[in-house]
Amino acid sequence: MTAAPTPIDAQTAFTGTVAPTGTDILDEAKLAEWMTANVAGFEGPVQALKFAGGQSNPTYRLNAKSGSYVLRRKPLGILLPSAHAVDREYKVIAGLHPTGFPVAKPYGLCTDDSVIGSWFYIMELVEGRIFWDASFSEVPHDQRPAYFDAMNATIAQLHSLDYAALGLEGFGKPGNYFERQISRWSRQYMEDEEAGRDGDMDALLEWLPNNIPDGDDSSIVHGDFRCDNMIFHPTEPRVVAVLDWELSTLGHPLADFSYHCMAWHIKPGSFRGIGGLDHKALGIPEEAEYIQRYCQRTGFTTPEKLALDWNFYMAYNLFRIAAILQGIAKRVVDGTASSDQAKASGNGAKPMAELAWHFASQVH
Repeated sequence: MTAAPTPIDAQTAFTGTVAPTGTDILDEAKLAEWMTANVAGFEGPVQALKFAGGQSNPTYRLNAKSGSYVLRRKPLGILLPSAHAVDREYKVIAGLHPTGFPVAKPYGLCTDDSVIGSWFYIMELVEGRIFWDASFSEVPHDQRPAYFDAMNATIAQLHSLDYAALGLEGFGKPGNYFERQISRWSRQYMEDEEAGRDGDMDALLEWLPNNIPDGDDSSIVHGDFRCDNMIFHPTEPRVVAVLDWELSTLGHPLADFSYHCMAWHIKPGSFRGIGGLDHKALGIPEEAEYIQRYCQRTGFTTPEKLALDWNFYMAYNLFRIAAILQGIAKRVVDGTASSDQAKASGNGAKPMAELAWHFASQVH
């Protein structure tokens, strides 16, 4: 198999803020004017600092007289039609916040490009910890099971919410989730001609639509549920905010949960993996135990039934990641990637596609 790209120290590379440069610089005067009119309690002036992490929607810390906020914007440049929908992010956060589900409080959405050059939204700055190492190595050994259980409880809570009662029935199309997603990511892969072609991806384009499991449940799905997209309480094993809702929609909850479980199959240093580690020695639950807790919490299925389709779910999700990373690779080629780490991420597409085809090949 193709060697994984050289891992980067994500905790160092993605933590903290930096002064924006070039096209990342915001017009702070125009932004303060918009926030004065649209964000309750705002008082300027405002200073914008860019968060170091992330390759998708550029994210900023805003410091103002009235406090600190977070701004997420669409990147500049020519974008794929379905990508970087900050308006959808804002909609789902606004729907979830009143339920008590852990998301940042939303303050306002701007669809006027003249303010800072692209659409953006403002939300509260949630204080806490983000863990870039999926083994939670920074946490004392005896506390690690509680952190994994907090993630498990949070995704189970999300999938159990009644999206229609939250006014999110129009957030996606219930049903045929896998067909629609496979079509979407296949189309994005095919449109990314500048990033090149891959034999395993081409094979998956044909295999996936013909091997979709039975069942068509729908829930709110996050789309990128992993440890570094959560803020944990400063001292407790508790999720206080789930971040990065760019890929959220109405979809199959088991697609979302199995994506989260890919960490057990991906090596450390590559996309937040814990595969191959001595889980017992590190205080990390085994995948089977983690699946059982989710099934107990949601009642959607049993571990035994889920095991029958697990290889499809893994192949599908790895294909999806490969397509996303291929999109990042295209943005590197175009010069529109939003961080220096984008190139390393884009190089991860091929090994993810190889692993996806490995799982697909095990389905008989």
